[in-house]
Amino acid sequence: MAVAAAAVSRPIGESFQNAARRRVLLIAPHGSYRTAPFLAAAKIRGIEVLIASEAKHSLVSAYAQGLHIDLDDPQASLQTILREAQRQPFAAVLGCDDASTELAALAASKLGLPHNPTTAVRLARRKDLARERLAQAGVPVPHHWRLDLTRALAAQIEDIRFPCVLKPVALAASRGVIRADNLNELTHAAARIQVLLARTGLRKAQERETILVEEFIPGFEVAVEGLLTHDELEILTIFDKPDPLNGPYFEETYYITPSRLDLPTQHAMHETISAACTAYGLREGPIHAECRINERGVWILEVAARTIGGLCGRLLRFGTGCSLEELVLMHSLGEPPELQCEAGGAGVLMIPIPQAGILRRVEGVLAAQKVPYIDEVVIHVREGYELVPLPEAASYLGFIFARAPSAAQAEAALRAAHACLHVVVMPLWKGVSL
Repeated sequence: MAVAAAAVSRPIGESFQNAARRRVLLIAPHGSYRTAPFLAAAKIRGIEVLIASEAKHSLVSAYAQGLHIDLDDPQASLQTILREAQRQPFAAVLGCDDASTELAALAASKLGLPHNPTTAVRLARRKDLARERLAQAGVPVPHHWRLDLTRALAAQIEDIRFPCVLKPVALAASRGVIRADNLNELTHAAARIQVLLARTGLRKAQERETILVEEFIPGFEVAVEGLLTHDELEILTIFDKPDPLNGPYFEETYYITPSRLDLPTQHAMHETISAACTAYGLREGPIHAECRINERGVWILEVAARTIGGLCGRLLRFGTGCSLEELVLMHSLGEPPELQCEAGGAGVLMIPIPQAGILRRVEGVLAAQKVPYIDEVVIHVREGYELVPLPEAASYLGFIFARAPSAAQAEAALRAAHACLHVVVMPLWKGVSL
């Protein structure tokens, strides 16, 4: 009875404050890959997460019952968030995708919570502005040029060096990224990207009308997940990308950890990514970086103020005992978890889409799951749905996860499992209007 009495006599304000300390607002575009992992991580850690999205009529309860905002109207969305925070405070505000990180930074700033400056987040998601800032700060980046699609290309491409890579300035996951080795290829790539941008639904006209062109940087590519705390970068993991990424498209496939790069190279990478974060003005929360390494050093391809896409965040359980989303949520609350180091290696294959058409079926999934060291095979695309390969693609066919005694064995297991799969695709016949 004494316990019950103590519970009854606890001040209401104290209970309210304790709940607010573990309440997080997650701003998430409808259909984001990242939402479900964040919700799962929150459940594991006993954290309340409210989703803010445009999905008022979604069949997914977390969206439908969440906070409804309009990402095209950031000021109105901000007022909606502030009213909710007045009703019941948040301990942190997170943006899980490029489309939401700027609003999350703005809301956190208004609420007096740890945040990145909105200008820093804007730089991190706009590849052309990011390149300019890094070059000004002396951080190694490729030579680069900007193409304005509202003007004739002829006068804009005279000084471009080959080989080069064309990129939309505000898309992710290698979407619309095309290598060009000569003027003819550049012209065709620009036209192809222009068609893609017209279909993407990017909210800002400048993002639909601009292409970044940069010198192709050869070398070994890695992805890096990290957390910033008061400007200090902690690298959580480095993913090696063992397949050469030389174009003409840059489909990411294998991510393997721990990295097989030597310690001096990893240290140089940490310093270069830290310098990029400082140049942007990023100081709090998750970062996802892409780098190329060659005899000239470490080159920044991207530093985004968000986590990695897809389901790849699961891989961090291998090196830390927690998913990436758990680490980000705990970090946002100022509650660093106890990390558990583990020997061996792990990896993921983002299953590429082999050709355009309608998916009939994926054969060999059971055989792939039986390959030694394979943890799981996840096929995301349902039978009967259209498949779109890179560079127009916006998603993968699915994911294969492996855990093994070494990184090399994890990679070998993923390759063996992938070889078991046979993707049956039916041609897509577009209707013709007469």
